[in-house]
Amino acid sequence: MGYLIDNRFVIKIYNEDGELDSSIKYYYEIGSITKTFTASLLSKYVIEKRLSINDSIQKYVEEVRGKGYYPTLLRLATHSSGYSARLPFSKREYSNLLLGLIMGGSDLKKNNPLNMDFIKMRRLMESIQLKEKEYSWKYSNFGISLIGYGLGIVSGRGYWATMNDFLHKELGLSDTYLGTSNNNLHGYDRKNNDCGNWSWNKENLISPAGAISSTAEDLLKYAKINIYEDQPYLGLSHKKHGNGTKKYDMGLGWFLLKKNNNVILHGGGTGCFSSFLAIDKEKEVASVVLANYQLGRNNDENIGMSLLDSLQKSVIIERIN
Repeated sequence: MGYLIDNRFVIKIYNEDGELDSSIKYYYEIGSITKTFTASLLSKYVIEKRLSINDSIQKYVEEVRGKGYYPTLLRLATHSSGYSARLPFSKREYSNLLLGLIMGGSDLKKNNPLNMDFIKMRRLMESIQLKEKEYSWKYSNFGISLIGYGLGIVSGRGYWATMNDFLHKELGLSDTYLGTSNNNLHGYDRKNNDCGNWSWNKENLISPAGAISSTAEDLLKYAKINIYEDQPYLGLSHKKHGNGTKKYDMGLGWFLLKKNNNVILHGGGTGCFSSFLAIDKEKEVASVVLANYQLGRNNDENIGMSLLDSLQKSVIIERIN
């Protein structure tokens, strides 16, 4: 875990025996925090007028047949497209997945169940009939994945190469990358079984929704970039663009705390990994929680928000004094 305050990073690393040397870099799968990077690249392309946020995704998947309605990039980025939360799974695949999670299936911890090639993506798009409207909020890996595919078409290089260049050359995050490598920590379940890492590659079109690996330090750098909006397009992704849940509004990819839209956040999970990043732009603080162990539902968010709350209070006291 780590935090940003007073323009400095503090990182604390623990295992079952206590605190470890924080100068050593540990690489984690960050799961759905990946979606904020995909949305940031989308915002960059919008500002550069390489595409419009109101474009239909069909414009970038020209092979899709039919004259029906296909969601806009805006609706995909705010999870209001109408695509089911279970996609790209069929109803049977999704039921088996949920059953495996409930039963604690080890295959789901070790092997990536999220996989989609172009043929499957096109088939799903053609088979799902949507109305031209803003649907109620449904979290969609499929929707963000379509955005990533479209960005790869616009760049002419595919999502994988385009995003890695964006991470390294644009954002300067040298320890953040798509997929996993030999540097990555292995995940462990509650019985201390080695879960290894989920496998990703450029042929898997779900990559834009969850394939990035990173370190606590790089995510705090990313938080700082977003706080100060070092790149002007980042502000676009922080604005409210849609309705979300009872607790959150939707930016582009980011969740915005409903009671304070200056707080942006996202969590993630893959196999035996969990992650959470929260940023208060107004108070210029951020918290990150990364674990290669199954923390349990929402525990990473609870830890991260509790830490952010402490940081916010410290800033308030400092400003009063």
